[in-house]
Amino acid sequence: MPPKPHRVLLDRVSGYADEAAAYMRRRKIARKPFARLYYANGRAADHGIDSKDGIALFDAADSLVEVAGKVRRRRA
Repeated sequence: MPPKPHRVLLDRVSGYADEAAAYMRRRKIARKPFARLYYANGRAADHGIDSKDGIALFDAADSLVEVAGKVRRRRA
């Protein structure tokens, strides 16, 4: 006797959900902060937080966020 149609669909969706959950678990373990720069010629470069350029980029971004936060507080 063939399985009921809704059970086949439920099994398929459950399988996709299991694969997606496993992918997200793997991604969280391997994910590290990085900065990606896009150049005018279309080239892109990734800089990890542990590289010399990455440290400089993260420091600059941190400074920009601090300045933007001060401007907001002043306006309020």
